[in-house]
Amino acid sequence: MAKTKKDFTGFVKVIPKVLQTVLNISLVFLAIILVFLLIKELVVFSQILIERGTNDYKLFLANILIFFLYFEFITMIVKYFKEDYHFPLRYFLYIGITAMIRLIIVDHDHPINTLIYSLVVLILIIGYFIMNLTPHDRPEVKWFFQKNHSDKD
Repeated sequence: MAKTKKDFTGFVKVIPKVLQTVLNISLVFLAIILVFLLIKELVVFSQILIERGTNDYKLFLANILIFFLYFEFITMIVKYFKEDYHFPLRYFLYIGITAMIRLIIVDHDHPINTLIYSLVVLILIIGYFIMNLTPHDRPEVKWFFQKNHSDKD
């Protein structure tokens, strides 16, 4: 019975490592695909500028914002690996704000939808502001609390 329990405990400890490895490999493949699409978007954007010679500013802005969406997703994957397998929340907010601004630029035919998209951008910015106001494991905050608690002892 004890050997079976020990084998099961070892198996349970291996599962997160295997899943983390699968996730890491998948994210590397996703990053490679996103880099390819980012380069493709640069080529398309340069073709619009050089060959077509169009003055459609909406098309320019839409392509620039698509470029930044790819860029932000790649940056988020890089941060995931640099911050010990953790996605920072602020990158999701950046991507959400950029995507909503792109939607406002591209699809602004209906005023009610544009107003709703603008409110979503405002809510995301307020969320980002609140997130930056809240102390979360910052070294200076830890130092402050340690100093104040050690003075009381």
